[in-house]
Amino acid sequence: MRIAMVVTPFTESNLRLAAQVGVTDIVGRYPPTLSLTIGQLKQRVEAAGMQLTVFEGYIPHDQIVHGRPGRDEQIELWTSLIKDLGKAAVEVICYNFIPDGDWSRTSVTQPQRGGALVTGFDIDTFKRPTSETVSREQLWDNLEYFLKRIIPVAENAGIKLAMHPDDPPMGSLAGQDQIISSVEGFDRLFQISSSPVNGMCFCQGTFAEMGVSIPETIAYFGDHIHFVHFRDVDGTVPRFAETFHDNGITDMAAAIRAYRSIGFDGPMRPDHVPVLEGETTENSGYTMLGRLFAVGYMKGLMEATANGA
Repeated sequence: MRIAMVVTPFTESNLRLAAQVGVTDIVGRYPPTLSLTIGQLKQRVEAAGMQLTVFEGYIPHDQIVHGRPGRDEQIELWTSLIKDLGKAAVEVICYNFIPDGDWSRTSVTQPQRGGALVTGFDIDTFKRPTSETVSREQLWDNLEYFLKRIIPVAENAGIKLAMHPDDPPMGSLAGQDQIISSVEGFDRLFQISSSPVNGMCFCQGTFAEMGVSIPETIAYFGDHIHFVHFRDVDGTVPRFAETFHDNGITDMAAAIRAYRSIGFDGPMRPDHVPVLEGETTENSGYTMLGRLFAVGYMKGLMEATANGA
């Protein structure tokens, strides 16, 4: 297992901090950070002593998900991006098929240990963005349309596709169907194509929100797991809150043992960290101090579970 990190803001100082605490892999964002090309981003990361191995977040896909007339143009963008990532020796592209675009929360100021602030979700206060709804079967049709065109490109480029689950993982969210919100949803995803590049991002927090056993679900999906978001929560849908990585409902050591048992040796990054003293909620979940704590905790778990411990 390799510890990865999204570096926000992307500065030389934060890159050095990541390297200093033992991060080996950097996760790039779309569009390439600071208007750098993928090649330039790769050079910056390697100059700091790490490697650019994952790309995720904000890659335009709304037309694809909704099956609108512009979806073929977006698929062309994905095709070009995947080819460029392959040339740069990036390993994984992480994406989602959430109809409303990305993960949803109703609060960014829920108190955690010591007054740290975390994000939370409560269905009673959730309001959907204004957009048209898409039926469940239409979403599946749109996903298959996308994958049938993208998987051959990814195979040729040597890029693994890692689907992130809907977050919150609910089959219907305020009137909008969602399809990647359960173990069964991922089963159907893998039935679309048996290609080894067709895989998943195992977001521990989202699966914990489902109420499933994390170690058992890791074992169930096995080598479908291409990338890991290491995080935890308190509660399950339809009401939950993020936590420190050592303070949620999941046995995190058991999770690491489960990754070892399936032979996972890919990138794993801390996700959705608390906002700590001196930081603001402007970029909740992606502040730097909480990630530094999380990396140390992850390294400790990895050492403690080594050699069958």
